[in-house]
Amino acid sequence: MSNMSKMSNGNIVKKGTTILTDRPFVFVLRSAYRTTRCDNCFKSSEKLLRCSSCQYVYYCNRKCQKQSWRIHKLECVCLKKTLPGMLPDSVRLVARIIIKLKQGGANEMDYYTKKNYRKFADLSSHYSDMKVDAKHMPPFIALCAILIEFLDETLMPSIAELISIYGKMNTNRLEIQDELLKVVGFGIYLGASVVGHSCKPNAVATFEGTTVIIRTLTDLPCLDWSQIKISYIDLIQSKKDRREKLYNSYHFWCDCERCKEEESLTEAAACPNSSCDSPCSIDADKCEKCNTKISVKFKETFQEIVDFTNHDFENIIFIAFLRDLNTFSWIKRFLEKQKNVMYKFNVHHICTLEKIYIASVNLEYWKEVEFYSKQLEAGYLFYYGEAYPQLGMLYLTLGSALLNLGKPREALRTLNKANTVLMITHGNKHLLVREVLKPLLCNAILLSRFSS
Repeated sequence: MSNMSKMSNGNIVKKGTTILTDRPFVFVLRSAYRTTRCDNCFKSSEKLLRCSSCQYVYYCNRKCQKQSWRIHKLECVCLKKTLPGMLPDSVRLVARIIIKLKQGGANEMDYYTKKNYRKFADLSSHYSDMKVDAKHMPPFIALCAILIEFLDETLMPSIAELISIYGKMNTNRLEIQDELLKVVGFGIYLGASVVGHSCKPNAVATFEGTTVIIRTLTDLPCLDWSQIKISYIDLIQSKKDRREKLYNSYHFWCDCERCKEEESLTEAAACPNSSCDSPCSIDADKCEKCNTKISVKFKETFQEIVDFTNHDFENIIFIAFLRDLNTFSWIKRFLEKQKNVMYKFNVHHICTLEKIYIASVNLEYWKEVEFYSKQLEAGYLFYYGEAYPQLGMLYLTLGSALLNLGKPREALRTLNKANTVLMITHGNKHLLVREVLKPLLCNAILLSRFSS
């Protein structure tokens, strides 16, 4: 159930205010973390207890196992048929919705104000859109085939009901993130489902375990739920890609403030004149600022880099995450190719910087973390604004790297930046702030004093 804000609609809502905390109607841990995280609370542990019956799910203690039992007791029998294979996360989430509804979940009311609530039936399913949109049917048919094999036939709903459940799952599920912003699971939140989308959000959803917390990013004149907006998607995308992704996933064309604006920088080229910092349209013949000609060869090079980034770079980055030094060195050379070709705020360039920064963290290359995070900062500010979880995590990670590099004073300045952002996006009671940021700040303060 939700914990609602106690503010009346007449009160100003300051940025960094928690306006809703909500427990999930149903949730599921990603199968990638099945053996390393508790299936109930999502905590990571080296000593997990495996369900002795299905041998599929793990718990950190008996309490978590008991809390999960109401849903799991029906799921457990079905999961026995799965091993040694893995069940797709979407199938397991739909199955849990079906089980919950069979147990009376349709009557569950999740309040987001003292008087207003939502039931599962209130969620949008886009039933009619799905039936006429051919691209949605193949994944639905594939899910049905697995679900029929997985669930007991007494649990299976009608096809019409299943299409509705599938649609509601697709358009209402939230990605549950851990304190480091890794997606560790998915959940359906009835109360929080009232929150709409904007590519320029005034609120943000963060998580503690499976609980979602909605906090404001800007000062608001009042708490009007029709005006509370989070982002359903990653904001480091071009307007075209954002709108298409939102339409394909959520069946609407976004017309938010940001989508109404022209966004020339997201796909801009750098000026061929290295002394000119102006963005250029790759379709133009010359730079509007300095009149430098944009040659055919320059345009071809630009397009080759864009195409490679779109189609091949994801696989290369994945190898880098596996601590492949040769591949990591290759990626750095690829970034050099982008230099003086892509504009500094080009979305492909920022995404490349982000991935190599993450790879640097995973490989514990602290000098590279320092270098790439400082390059990435301007891009994060451009796409996310001055208060967003990813920006706060960038500062926190950079601060930690600077401590490892023996730079406590600079680390303290950076961690204070992290604190400014995370106090808005997470608040001082969040696990990330209490158990990660605060200890790092204390360490930086002490080391700074000793280095004076």
